[in-house]
This record gives sequence, C-alpha cells and structure tokens, in this order.
Amino acid sequence: MSKSFSSSIRVRKNIRLTLTYIVLAIISVIWLIPFVYIIAQSLSVDTANFSVFFPDEWTFDNYILLFTDQSKPFWRWWLNTFIIAGCTCIIQTLITLATSYAFSRLRFKSRKFIMKTFLIIGMFPSFLTMIINYFLLDILGLSSSIFGLVLIYCASSAMGYYIAKGFFDTIPKSLDEAAMIDGANKNTIFFKIILPLSKPIVVYTVLMAFTGPWGDFMMASYIAQGDVQLMNVAVGLQNLALVGEITKYFSRFCAGGVVTSIPIMILFFWLQRYYVEGVTGGAVKG
Repeated sequence: MSKSFSSSIRVRKNIRLTLTYIVLAIISVIWLIPFVYIIAQSLSVDTANFSVFFPDEWTFDNYILLFTDQSKPFWRWWLNTFIIAGCTCIIQTLITLATSYAFSRLRFKSRKFIMKTFLIIGMFPSFLTMIINYFLLDILGLSSSIFGLVLIYCASSAMGYYIAKGFFDTIPKSLDEAAMIDGANKNTIFFKIILPLSKPIVVYTVLMAFTGPWGDFMMASYIAQGDVQLMNVAVGLQNLALVGEITKYFSRFCAGGVVTSIPIMILFFWLQRYYVEGVTGGAVKG
C-alpha cells in the first residue's frame, strides 16, 4: 500500500510539473511573438506592408539608413540617450546607496519621518511636476539641454532608498564597529567595506538607474520640444511612427527598436544573477 501510495503521489507530481512547463512554454511563445515580429519587420523591404508577419523580401538597409539618414539622426538620439543614462546612472547610484546606508546605519532625529515622507511622495506620478520642473530648468538655463534631463532624473534619487536599505540591514553592524575601532571613518566603511560586500544591490541600483532614463519618453519629449538634436531614442522613434510617416518609416522604426534594446539585453543577461540577489536580499528587511 505504501509503495502504491508513494507511486500515486509521484505520478500526480509529475503531471503537475508537466502541466506547469506546458503553460510556461505557451506563455513564453506568446511573450516572444512581438519580438520576433519586430525583428522580422526590421529586415523587410516593403515598409508599407506591415500587416504580414514575415516579409517576402529581406534586407539590412533599414539598419544602414538608421545611421546614415541625416534628416532622422538616430545615431544622435542614441548618443543623447547614452549620455543621459550614463550620467544619471553614476550620480543616481551614488546618491541612492549613500542615502540607503545612512538610513540603515545612522540613528538621528526625524529619521523615520523622513523615510515615510519619501515613501508617500514617491507614490505620486512624476508627470505632476512636469510644468514646475520646466520652469526651474528654464531659470537654470537647462530647459533646452539633455543635462536638464539628468538633473531631473537625479533630483529624486534619495527617494529610492528602500530596496538598498533593506539589503544594508542584512549586513552585520559588527563590521562597522570593528572598522571604527581600527580608526576608519564613515566614508571609509561605506566605500571600502560595505560596498564590496554589496555587489548584488549595487548592480540592481545601477541597472534601475540606467534603464529608467534609457526608455523614458514623457519628460524627454517635454524637454526636446520637437528639436531632433535633443531627442532620445524613445522620442526619436516615436517621431518615425507618426501618423503621416508610419508607412514610410515603419521598418526603420522596428530596426531602431532592435538596436535600442541590445544594450539593455546585454546588461540584464550579464548581470542577471546579481540583479535577482539584490531584489531578494533587499526585500528581507525594511
């Protein structure tokens, strides 16, 4: 009876696993269909016939035109995006990690009040501040500059402290105390002891700080104001997909989407392990 019972349990378990894998496989195929379609259309000769999944004729001209057509300077959009995302990534990572470490290790007056205030303010969508942000950038002379976007993206970096703080909470405070006994100050402890032990959360913060500006459309469009030299890739590609231009530029639009996604895909595949560890580690404590 026991062997029969265990065999029955094993069969039911195998059936559940099989059904789970089948469902996951179906979801994966559905999820991949849009990506396959975009890649196929980016290689299409007929830019107007985008109702067909696989084109009849294939070409790489759409990728070549991305970087050679001066009227639609994709290379400029890509460079703007890389500069904005790179600068934002460095500044935002430093501010976020430093703030998180301060909230994790230091005890000061109004600490909990500030943390709760940051969480409450972070619940409001960023587009509510678009008008005032533009006026502030205009006062600073950055209303028509890509560095105005960097300033906007970095201004609220401290409010993203909660994941990194949770990770720092899991690191024993005895390490800080031992370093202080040896004469290390807070900066030395943070940069030379805590950060080397916090590679997962550092990677997670870097990825979030880089991918946010990379795919932003709303604020970038507001700053560009139709100037093709100030557009990032999201705004520039949307410019290719306007109602009157879609039949002419659709294949190039798809090619631009493929090229734009490559850096992000490389980063995520390369740093995926650290990314998962950072998210799960930061969720342990709060």
